[in-house]
Amino acid sequence: MVEIINPPGWARPKGYSNAVVAPPGRTVFLAGLVGWNEREQFEALDFVGQARQIFSNIVAVLNAAKAGPEHLVRMTWYITDKDEYLNCADELGDAYRRIIGRHFPAMAVVVVAGLIEPGAKLEIEATAVVP
Repeated sequence: MVEIINPPGWARPKGYSNAVVAPPGRTVFLAGLVGWNEREQFEALDFVGQARQIFSNIVAVLNAAKAGPEHLVRMTWYITDKDEYLNCADELGDAYRRIIGRHFPAMAVVVVAGLIEPGAKLEIEATAVVP
């Protein structure tokens, strides 16, 4: 099981952890995943719809590696529109909890000028450690 780290006196982060200590084990590195389906087609054009698909894709890749969302230790989100991300934070959090659960790894969100895949609104890469 991963250990969540938060310095004494710091407010507890919402939706992520400041640091995660992973147990010894097998490390799984997930590539940057976009919000398309297994046929590499976007079914959703909106930010939250693409995020839902990415969360499902993350779970599918983890399952193929004999891992689950509880093994995630780090996620990096690359987004193309900061305002769009902030304006859908509640709905995004609901989607995350429904698919990933209440496991919040160390995370970063980076605003980028664009993504390689046309139509992609965000891309998420992740790391998991399976004890």
